[in-house]
Amino acid sequence: MSQMTGIRDTAENITQGMAALMADAHLLAASISHGAHGRRRQGEGEEFWQYRAAISTDAIRDIDWRRSARSDDHFIRQHEWQNTQSVHLWADRGASMLFRSQDDLPTKANRASVLALAISILLAKAGEKVGPMDMADPPKSGFVQIDKVALHLAQTNPDQEFSTPARKHMRQGQKAVFISDFLGDWDQIFEGLSYAANQNVSGYLVQVLDPVEEIFPFKGRTKLFSVNEGHNFETLRAQSLRDEYREKLLGRKEALQQLATKTGWQYYCHRTDETALTPLLWLYQVLGGKT
Repeated sequence: MSQMTGIRDTAENITQGMAALMADAHLLAASISHGAHGRRRQGEGEEFWQYRAAISTDAIRDIDWRRSARSDDHFIRQHEWQNTQSVHLWADRGASMLFRSQDDLPTKANRASVLALAISILLAKAGEKVGPMDMADPPKSGFVQIDKVALHLAQTNPDQEFSTPARKHMRQGQKAVFISDFLGDWDQIFEGLSYAANQNVSGYLVQVLDPVEEIFPFKGRTKLFSVNEGHNFETLRAQSLRDEYREKLLGRKEALQQLATKTGWQYYCHRTDETALTPLLWLYQVLGGKT
């Protein structure tokens, strides 16, 4: 009976977490105006886009004679490219992401999940396909899919201190969004991100950090614990470690930026004491959206 109670409590906690996550994500997504999502490009679609003046290399059959009859020039009727993009998302839900330095700040996991779900909502409204990278199912369109994404993001993995980027087979030209603190073992992070990059997908890295992790404000005797208490460290003069710590954090940021530069990906760093709207707007724009 106690086992069943535990399962029921876990299910209720996930359901409550999903409801709160959905509310926050919808509120955040509503802050961004919904344009054409940047998919208005010339192509083979059926929806009319615009007229342009004909040039010497255009075929006669492509001229719109009705439009051309109203002027002395010939015009070509262009159509909008209707290719739907697929976006894979990975929001780190390991134990390190459960950290927050103050009660009035969100955990890194909460911020990552809200960002992932909010961009999923915006993409779904634009007719795009989305899906978690650490699920076997391919990205899908529609708001039933958003519910599945939310349920997935509401679950955490506190037994694993640092998660590594999910590895999933993706098609060339698809897009992959990774949201994490990226503070785990660099070799494992590099291997996970390289697995995606080698598939010729477009990648977007959002590093989420708590302000304390950037500032390192500690002084005197300090004892530091990992979130799941698997590691601890004690020092008598914490301030003497500040410069070395900041240098290592800067090195990690530079490594992520260098990886992004080499692969043609993009990188953004966000602090949880800042508004979530800024990284969401960045994601929306780099994924092809317009405001």
